[in-house]
Amino acid sequence: MSCFCKNDANIVAVIFDLDGTLLDTERATRGVLSEFLGKYGKELNREREENKRLGLTQKESTAFIVRDYQLPLTPDQFIKEINPLYIERWRDAKALPGANRIIKHLAKNGVPMALASNSSTEYIYAKISHHKGWKESFSVILGNDQVKFGKPAPDLFEETAKRMGVPAVNCLVIEDSLVGVKAATAAKTKVVAVPSRGESDCCKLANITLNSLLEFQPELWGLPPFDDWVNNTLPIEPIHLSGLYSTGSLFGTTGF
Repeated sequence: MSCFCKNDANIVAVIFDLDGTLLDTERATRGVLSEFLGKYGKELNREREENKRLGLTQKESTAFIVRDYQLPLTPDQFIKEINPLYIERWRDAKALPGANRIIKHLAKNGVPMALASNSSTEYIYAKISHHKGWKESFSVILGNDQVKFGKPAPDLFEETAKRMGVPAVNCLVIEDSLVGVKAATAAKTKVVAVPSRGESDCCKLANITLNSLLEFQPELWGLPPFDDWVNNTLPIEPIHLSGLYSTGSLFGTTGF
């Protein structure tokens, strides 16, 4: 963990990104694009997709996909056809390690929280609807359809802070992608980066970088510290693994 934070930052509110920060939607929807492309006789280019930058809006990523695979669809037609497949999978999206803990802790201590995502507001609500207490915990939930420009422009975070009634400089943003960290920095908030795969370059701009939300220390920002340690041990939610077990080893492991 590297930190460029200040105890005098005067943080009074926390703004979260959603996908890849609180919710593992990528794992839940893995395979959707490949199956969809197969209907049109196209094969997914895994290397290209893995190297694509996280944090793009749906319209931006859709335009790239339609162009790259030469699909006989307009971007709007593509969205209309593929969205039901994603929505069906969102119900299986798991909270990332430490997500429920930090949300419950900040809510218990009366720290205002918000969600600011490059997804549309409609899709944000659809994703969090399967997680008890999440919707009620956020005083503001804002999607890119409610601002002129999505991330990496600062609009989302500036508007979220405005609706919370808190100056952006007194907000702490928690993000997983470079475009999100750039947006938060441009909005003059403090930034915690918990990089998703392939997003390590966002660490250079963040005030602090974590491997997981389980490493988050609220007291570094003048927020109430966690009080759930038991005998210097942190009780965490179980991490489930699946894969092929053979001769004492687990192969092809996935966790959630």
